[in-house]
Amino acid sequence: MFELLIGSKRFSDISDFEQSQPDLPELALEAISFCKNWLSGQKIFEIQTSGSTGSPKIITINRDQMLASALATQRYFKVKSSTSMLLCMNPRFIAGKMMLVRAMVWDCPILWVEPSSNPFGSIPENFHPKFIAMVPLQVEETVKTHMDQLKTVEYLLIGGASVSSHLKNTLVSNQIKAYQTYGMTETVSHIAIAPYEEGDLVYESLPGVNLGQDSRDTLWVKSEMSGNHKIQTNDLVKFIEENRFYWLGRVDFVINSGGIKLHPELLETKIESIVKTYFPDSHFFLGGLPDERLGNKLILFIESDHNLIEKAKELHDQLQVNLGKYESPKEILLLPEFVKTDSGKVNRIKTIELSQ
Repeated sequence: MFELLIGSKRFSDISDFEQSQPDLPELALEAISFCKNWLSGQKIFEIQTSGSTGSPKIITINRDQMLASALATQRYFKVKSSTSMLLCMNPRFIAGKMMLVRAMVWDCPILWVEPSSNPFGSIPENFHPKFIAMVPLQVEETVKTHMDQLKTVEYLLIGGASVSSHLKNTLVSNQIKAYQTYGMTETVSHIAIAPYEEGDLVYESLPGVNLGQDSRDTLWVKSEMSGNHKIQTNDLVKFIEENRFYWLGRVDFVINSGGIKLHPELLETKIESIVKTYFPDSHFFLGGLPDERLGNKLILFIESDHNLIEKAKELHDQLQVNLGKYESPKEILLLPEFVKTDSGKVNRIKTIELSQ
């Protein structure tokens, strides 16, 4: 049976969601409001995009798209009704909203907890979630503090960004049933899933999703979730079969340096362990800056204090030893703080702009 659990309160029938709850947190009220609108039969929903690759914007999504997404996910994972679920993401964005839609469509109980880096710290002892969606930061903290509970989860969906190679190895070695998702607000959450296993991530599309590529080798998506419109992405992919692919990174992040095309997101995985040796608690990414000779030069951006320049020089030397001529960053820039989106993602483009 569908129930939204918030602390000691339980909401199930539409009358429950219509009652005033002035004592609850703002994001809990957001979840309640959305469920009330859904159960009332609302057809159109306005949802804000995350703004990870551009300015955040409000887009309109209809009920049928959200319903199609929930049913496709249920078919893919074969989720049964009454499966306990956890909502630990912001219900203002599509990922949080779709967790609520799944619970209502699948007829499952779902527990809301305030979004935090360690959501399992807020779960009552008698509640054992089996279906969860998290961002990588939440997974990183949970494996440190609640590994035993995480091992009992049957479906751990990870989205918003790729996980580190260290975290991937931890998930695989501990046999956590984790899946990386691929999707966006315009496709109403994920349209493809990649199980965490040994080797590179291989994405498989959900039932009813059609995929293809344009002349740039970037992915397009057409499905009921997209309103049967073709959604053109800026994501470079390599197909294995018509519904299975490798994700290579965003075409707008590709760096053409001296005629060599570099995929920063793939290189970041390659250098992660080395960077973390010198800057263990810092965010980092690779980007390009204009260069008279090369056109663009590869730069490693690290979110760190400027007084660690000597450590950055040591890292630069180490990267030159471990990487090929073209893969090694030409410079390392230390920035006190990266530009973030409202959903907490690093905005690479704006961070690079501010560094110039």
